[in-house]
Amino acid sequence: VVLIRHAFSQADLRNPLYVVWNGEEAISYLEGTGKYSNRDEYPLPDLLLLDLKMPRVDGFEVLKWIRQRPTLAALRVLVLTSSDELRDVNRAYQLGANSFLVKPLDFEDVVHLSRMIQKYWLRASKTPEISRPASTTDAEPLEPLQKPAAQE
Repeated sequence: VVLIRHAFSQADLRNPLYVVWNGEEAISYLEGTGKYSNRDEYPLPDLLLLDLKMPRVDGFEVLKWIRQRPTLAALRVLVLTSSDELRDVNRAYQLGANSFLVKPLDFEDVVHLSRMIQKYWLRASKTPEISRPASTTDAEPLEPLQKPAAQE
């Protein structure tokens, strides 16, 4: 996380970066439950950076959970992981990942990757509308959320 934050800073990527430490927290954040219930403080991201090797609930399960939620169907998920196993690549795409990137080992390569993410995912590509229920009893969609970039 420290490396990614530093690389984003070096790449002049200024979008907010919200971090969770395991798959259960990722789901809670995306659901807006528990300590993540305040959407002003913890907004839905336009782009999710997802590690596959998270404790408690792995990234594959988080991705599967996301794609089963109609309100999160448009969420762009970029898998950013240390695995370069073909079976992991295939499984991530089968579960609905929008992209699969292997974390570089060299810091300058991480900065370069950060710039690529910024140029393509945060500038060039169009952001789909992501809506969420106002409460558990009210299923009316809200206005599209604005540009928080990433979380891990």
